[in-house]
Amino acid sequence: MAKTSVIARNEKRKRLVEKYAAKREELKKAGDWEGLQKLPRNSSPTRVQSRCNMTGRARGVYKRFGLGRNIFRQLALEGKIPGIRKASW
Repeated sequence: MAKTSVIARNEKRKRLVEKYAAKREELKKAGDWEGLQKLPRNSSPTRVQSRCNMTGRARGVYKRFGLGRNIFRQLALEGKIPGIRKASW
């Protein structure tokens, strides 16, 4: 389980990205690169990290499901993810 402070920091970044998205697009279209640099650093979409919705783990996260690899495997084996089952051949 990730620290709650790290998860909260990432949520704050998500809110900043939403807040400045329109302004960022305007500045990009106008070619005002100095104006872009004056925006908060955490308002850039690349600063947001994909994290597991259940544990907050940052690595090994499947975007399609929003889950880390180990939680995904656990839920898949329990049959709680529809359409997913363990491969066997």
